[in-house]
Amino acid sequence: MDWAWVGSHLDDIQHLLLQHITFTVSALFFGFIIAFPLALVAARYPRLYQPILGITGVLFTIPSIALFLLLLPFTGLSETTCILGLTIYTLLVLVRNTVEGLRGVPDDVKEAAEAMGYRPLALLMKVELPIALPVVIAGLRIAAVTTIGLVTITALITFGGLGAFFIDGFRRDFATPIIVGIVLSVALAVAADLSLVGVQRVLTPWARTRR
Repeated sequence: MDWAWVGSHLDDIQHLLLQHITFTVSALFFGFIIAFPLALVAARYPRLYQPILGITGVLFTIPSIALFLLLLPFTGLSETTCILGLTIYTLLVLVRNTVEGLRGVPDDVKEAAEAMGYRPLALLMKVELPIALPVVIAGLRIAAVTTIGLVTITALITFGGLGAFFIDGFRRDFATPIIVGIVLSVALAVAADLSLVGVQRVLTPWARTRR
């Protein structure tokens, strides 16, 4: 480990770490914006669940390099290509977990809420989502950790956050940038997971009270 290299590249480390975080957060945000309505449709109309899951599953199985290459003719060599590809990979997990969370709401709870006068939107926001939230956030945690790993692949099209250190280290047969990239990627994944656990605890105070 060459600590002199680390000290002389702090600006690069900060820039690439921020880029890695930006790509991850953007992919999760856009992924959830797309996945949530798909999950609602799948939960309300069970016949559509398998087709929706099948489409997102096929997209998830496309090798990452192949997907980015397929997007290049449409979005060019840009950050948009990276974020769009990463967003696509979040859909399967987010759709599946959101549907399972909504399906896990007991029927008697929904019937009681409807009897109290809850409209469909109020029922969703005030009853179904709070109950489904732990499963939904579990999906976000999986998607976050997966995306943090996938961001490094985008370094092959010049935008890769911490993945740039891997390429630099392999090209020069120099271990220090590789170690820095690995350590920061793992630390970022752990931080993201713990942050989402904290969000879940804040949004579900009744769970802590019950325990």
